[in-house]
Amino acid sequence: MAKVELKGLYTVRMPKQTYYYAYRGGPRILAPYGSPEFHAEFMEATRPRTDADDKTRFKAWVTLYKSSHEWRELSPKTQRVWAPWLDEVKSHFGNLSMRQFDRPIIRQHIRKWRDKWRDRPRAADMAKQVLSRVLSFAAADGAIANNPCSGIPNLYHGDRSSIIWTPDDIDHFAKTASEELVFAARLASLTGLRQGDLLRLSWGEIGANAIERKTGKSRGRKAALIPLYGELRALLGTIPKRSPIILTNHLGKPWKGFGSSWNKAMLTAWPDGKDLHFHDLRGTAATNFFRADLSIREIAEIMAWSEHKVERLIDRYVKRDELLKDRVRRMDKAGKAIRN
Repeated sequence: MAKVELKGLYTVRMPKQTYYYAYRGGPRILAPYGSPEFHAEFMEATRPRTDADDKTRFKAWVTLYKSSHEWRELSPKTQRVWAPWLDEVKSHFGNLSMRQFDRPIIRQHIRKWRDKWRDRPRAADMAKQVLSRVLSFAAADGAIANNPCSGIPNLYHGDRSSIIWTPDDIDHFAKTASEELVFAARLASLTGLRQGDLLRLSWGEIGANAIERKTGKSRGRKAALIPLYGELRALLGTIPKRSPIILTNHLGKPWKGFGSSWNKAMLTAWPDGKDLHFHDLRGTAATNFFRADLSIREIAEIMAWSEHKVERLIDRYVKRDELLKDRVRRMDKAGKAIRN
């Protein structure tokens, strides 16, 4: 049988048998000595170990998550934001046994860790969200029974889904803002597209009956399909075609530095400040869609929102107005009857 020269191989010779170990104190190699299987078993036993090898520890699941399809399917922006938080959760929880995440007491530790950022509630919620994503990934693979982050409430409660730009707001903004920024505001209010998708929207994505745009947040897996209703079609007809991209700066080039230009225009329009953000124009679009007789479900599909979120906005801004108008009508009718 051929002699196998493997550095570190530890041999124990007994009267009737010889035993081989990958190294002194290491695992025994069971394959026949000198065979290709023997060599492969030795190489596997002596290769450098990584965090991902010990799945009994939480740090292994952070490493596995970062090499998973779930991670690769996140948008580049989300990956950039989440990467430092993954380092944080690995540093804090990394050496814990996965069995500890199945014990109820772990929820107290998670809350205490999250509360390090209690003065910055959005950061605290982001920390919990990233930890929760890794634990959900581990739970799906059977490493733990349940995700212990479930049920731990968020600290930040600033839901802006029910804040919209009114037509008067847009008209006021248009008095002092550049034509290019006004085009952006009006197009956002009529399409409901996120800023990133709106600034990359091309003329080639305008069809005969709809705008079809693969969204950046989904990395192209989902598409917004926005009907070309009259007001939207009319607005597109007023925007000059100076580039393959619809929205351009004053030089006719795709936008760079849109955010800073937008903020300056907002300050000019409202020197004392105004609690309106660019993404609040999505709420305006949702109300427009509802008034165009689209169903809650159809609006949710266009906006990539939950139906509950759409209903909350519609209840506040559309149905409220309809109820008030109906009450005014009935009171005026009653007053007229009394006078007669």
